[in-house]
Amino acid sequence: MGFILASVALDAVSSGLVFPVLPRLVLQLSSADNALAARTVGLIAGAWALMNFLGAPVLGAISDRFGRRPVLLISTFGLSLDLVITALAPNLAWLFVARLLSGLTAASSATAAAYLADITPPDQRARRFGLFSAVYGAGMILGPAIGGLLGEVSLRAPFWAAALLTGLGWLYGLLVLPESLPPERRARISWRAANPVKSFGVLAADKVLLGLAGVTGLMMVGFQAANSLFVLYAGRRYGWGSAEIGLLLMAFSAGNILVMAVVAPRLIARLGERAILLTGFALSTLGFAGLGLARTGVEFCIACIPTCLGNMSGPPLQSLETRRVDGTMQGRLQGALSGIVALSTLVGPIVFTQIYALSVGPGAAPAASGLALLIGAGLMLAAFALSFVVARTPRPG
Repeated sequence: MGFILASVALDAVSSGLVFPVLPRLVLQLSSADNALAARTVGLIAGAWALMNFLGAPVLGAISDRFGRRPVLLISTFGLSLDLVITALAPNLAWLFVARLLSGLTAASSATAAAYLADITPPDQRARRFGLFSAVYGAGMILGPAIGGLLGEVSLRAPFWAAALLTGLGWLYGLLVLPESLPPERRARISWRAANPVKSFGVLAADKVLLGLAGVTGLMMVGFQAANSLFVLYAGRRYGWGSAEIGLLLMAFSAGNILVMAVVAPRLIARLGERAILLTGFALSTLGFAGLGLARTGVEFCIACIPTCLGNMSGPPLQSLETRRVDGTMQGRLQGALSGIVALSTLVGPIVFTQIYALSVGPGAAPAASGLALLIGAGLMLAAFALSFVVARTPRPG
């Protein structure tokens, strides 16, 4: 348990370290061409998501056959190597190769969750998975702040720091981590089970569930408008550096944990899942519109408040989706929803960075650079409308 929590913390901090500076490194390697940098960021993010989407079920199947320990150790070592390659990357081609490797190694998170399930009695799993998520959230609060400050020293420094942390995690696992899956419980590799597309079949059995899955897709694609452009957009529009971006990301992550862990559960208990689902999407629409229209950095920060509060739509959406299937299909459902998230992170960054690149072309007005964020607001509004139609009172049982 100690290794898994330490690994999750190191992974979250190292991911957070990189986030505020990776787009700025792309911009530097693109000779300060904002349009080229935006297109490259989108392609890199899409390639990362594709490798993650394809790699997760394969690594899961390999861990079922050969054990969790070798998969975790190889993936952790690969991630550390990827960060070193990124820190040394002399051009965009090398950076692209490094992010492909990163997408594959990041797919080991499912193996870490399987390890945790192996070593935990069923009656304690909910508590331990909650601790798992809390540790990751804490790492994502610290990482962007540290990465932003290091980025002011050098754009390469956060990658070296992240590589060091990940390397320490690998060394800790090599010396401490035992195998959690004994040989008698290992299974043959089923390549059919490793097919990420087959997992979507569970959604077609129920029209309401299919509609709720559509809401998930709209929401996740909409989020990419901010996730993929925030660093480049804030740097160009407001002149922010790594420090300002990292501190805002830290504050937003802390607020997001507060909304998800405290605000949403209490409001759901009082007002019900459907009401909070719709309220969350209304706030997200308002927030994304504010982000796209903000004329100053202060207005942008103010718009982050309804954007953060809008994340309260996540827990009731998940709850409504899980109520549409019985206990024997929950694993398949979560696999399908994870596939939707992965595809969203593949499609969204590519689309929104292309839109951003067009909006910052020669002769474009500064306000036009917020077009992608306004489209994100439109997707949140579409998610609100679809939720209004498909979100219903759960079936008995």
